[in-house]
Amino acid sequence: MPHTHILPEKEFTSSAPGYWKDLDVSQSDWDSPQWQLRNRVTTLAALEKHLVLSDEERAGVLLSGNKLAMAITPHYFNLIERDNPDCPIRRQVIPRIEETWDDPDEMADPCGEDSHMPVPGLVHRYPDRVLFLVTDRCAAYCRYCTRSRVVSGVGEQELHTEFESAFRYLEEHTEIRDVLLSGGDALLFSDSKLDAILTRLRSIPHIEFLRIGSRIPIFLPQRITPELGRMLQKHHPLFISIHTNHPR
Repeated sequence: MPHTHILPEKEFTSSAPGYWKDLDVSQSDWDSPQWQLRNRVTTLAALEKHLVLSDEERAGVLLSGNKLAMAITPHYFNLIERDNPDCPIRRQVIPRIEETWDDPDEMADPCGEDSHMPVPGLVHRYPDRVLFLVTDRCAAYCRYCTRSRVVSGVGEQELHTEFESAFRYLEEHTEIRDVLLSGGDALLFSDSKLDAILTRLRSIPHIEFLRIGSRIPIFLPQRITPELGRMLQKHHPLFISIHTNHPR
């Protein structure tokens, strides 16, 4: 096995409680991914408690909920500029009225994934690689999501991944050497559940590369723990593509 260089572990420090400073949030709670998920901003009332919303934002929150849910972790929320509706961090996660407009050229499945899905949850568009949609949930929801039809639980379709059927398909198709886990965000799974999925994939001899597409390091960095890192290391070569849209 090729040599793997492991960087020394260092303590992670999230941004200060910010908008939550008056709630007497303990550091242990703030650093807990479970606390962050439980305390996500998901309603208009919660938004208006902290931000001055534009008319476009207020209407967007009220009307877009049947297309893509709103959810923002406290960590990420603290990066938003309070009085600037054009803040680039803000525009990634707060709905605007434009989301509710219908365009005759708009497609529910702009990437054409459904037409390349041999079993539910597995997209096989290119000969030697597949996209494995393992969950429909994310730590926060990007307003530009190209998979909003199935993500967050309120879109026009529901994601029902058939894991055993997907594993059998992968075993039978020896041309597949690269599997990308997405959804949703696979890093929302517990270490044990993600480990079980990766272990099953690693048991298929012709699969060489495992990849995870994630925004967890951006939305929920508290989830990135030494324990998670050690578990992922077992499945090398494994690559994580982090979707980063702004230097802040």
